[in-house]
Amino acid sequence: MRFAVFVTPFFNESAIRFIAALLDVPDLRLAVVSQDVEENLPEVLLGRLVKHFRVSNVQDTAELVAATRWIHANVAPVDRLLGVSEFVQVAVAEARDALGLPGPGAEVIRNFRDKPRMKDVFRAAGLPCARHHLAPNEDEARRFAAEVGFPLVAKPPAGVGSASTFVVKDAAELDRVLALSSPTPASPVMLEEFVRGAEHTFDAVVIGGKPVWYSISRYLPNPIEVVENPWIQWCVLLPRDISGPEFDPIRELGFRALSVLGLETGICHMEWFRQKDGRIVLSEVAARPGGAQLMNLNARAHDFDMYGQVARLIAFDTFEAPRERKYATGAAFLRGQAPGVVREVWGIEEAERKLGKLITDVKWPKVGEPRSASYEGEGYVLVRHPETEGVAEALREIVQLVRVISH
Repeated sequence: MRFAVFVTPFFNESAIRFIAALLDVPDLRLAVVSQDVEENLPEVLLGRLVKHFRVSNVQDTAELVAATRWIHANVAPVDRLLGVSEFVQVAVAEARDALGLPGPGAEVIRNFRDKPRMKDVFRAAGLPCARHHLAPNEDEARRFAAEVGFPLVAKPPAGVGSASTFVVKDAAELDRVLALSSPTPASPVMLEEFVRGAEHTFDAVVIGGKPVWYSISRYLPNPIEVVENPWIQWCVLLPRDISGPEFDPIRELGFRALSVLGLETGICHMEWFRQKDGRIVLSEVAARPGGAQLMNLNARAHDFDMYGQVARLIAFDTFEAPRERKYATGAAFLRGQAPGVVREVWGIEEAERKLGKLITDVKWPKVGEPRSASYEGEGYVLVRHPETEGVAEALREIVQLVRVISH
């Protein structure tokens, strides 16, 4: 019997799904460390935990180490310290190092969380990625802009997803970015070459440094366009067949990237571009499961328990990869057309009538709810079909039929 401690900031939908999956793993007992109150965790799960230990800040390594040591001394010896949230990964890795627990350590996790460091590792290994510069002052930022040219991408060095990422189109916009960020050596601004091309994901599992499973999907449109245009109802498409030669480059480069970043055992979510000339450019990679409903989309595409398998991976270093991808799947994200509160939602009935047989999961936006701060929006619809074009057509219809009216 193994005893693990799962670390999460809050009991949001994703955390609850992972806690439930971990509780179902055979021969595993589970405690949870969070900064949330127990009332936000479903009673059916809370009653199955060995312990819930509340801390003031799960990103405080010292506090996390102290909590784990208390559980180890007063509840049961701790075998694993787990965390899938991007926000806790560095603290969890530092705590593993301090406690001598297995799993990715801080040096590896910083390769994934520190974006300039990640790009430096890529370039040193000869992997294709955008040119970048961590500018400690305005002069350095302008020098990089003059060298690379506009547009550029400005982003936080350790951001999550596409949050706080935007395109800098000219010198005037760069001036505004620099005025807002006031870069210093202690708080630099990261600038990156703007890569043109279709953006995809590469979600993969490695065990002992060996490839075990992978999945590829396509963003429609690219996330940077979604962030810059909050009204866009965007989509993710998982083609049914990803075995063709057109994906050979990312299969090779994706697993190489994980190797040079140091991930021996775990799951990753990578974003990459295919340029018009066919060349592949790596963007960023996180040592965690993908967001944007990718866990559910892969579960539906392969007809298997994705959450359960990832739970086994992080707890026991095992993963039973599905033998085939049975379906193409996709997600359409429903977003209000203006800031404020959702006032009306148009087209639900017609979408259900026309596409109901293809819909596997749905969260319709609710009238009266505030506009979501997340780029995923107020709702989503997941669909699947044996053919990729069947999913692509369904996604087109959903974003055309359904309108979220907010003001």
